[in-house]
Amino acid sequence: QVQLVESGGGSVQPGGSLRLSCAATGFLLSTADMMWVRRQPGKGIEWVSCINSGGETMYDDPVKGRFTISRDNAKNMLFLQMNNLELEDTANYMCAKGRCGFMDARGQGTQVIVSP
Repeated sequence: QVQLVESGGGSVQPGGSLRLSCAATGFLLSTADMMWVRRQPGKGIEWVSCINSGGETMYDDPVKGRFTISRDNAKNMLFLQMNNLELEDTANYMCAKGRCGFMDARGQGTQVIVSP
């Protein structure tokens, strides 16, 4: 059974940083395409960043140069390093399994609040 559990969210001022983690169980992360998605207040889910099984990464334009997706296959964990956070980054962040933009499964998410 695929299970994804996120952690690492919190409140931060603009310009700050957070590192999100996602613990995956029920499958081997090393063989999976994974992504981070987010739901901003009042909006639908949008993809933020993807990493495929070969390690290739993609980023949505609003986060390019500020966010970095990575994974630790030995620990079966996915990460999202978020730097220079902006007010618009406030959202519930979820990790998801699947090809970029196509979610097969996702976690409940961790809340990120960016405020002065």
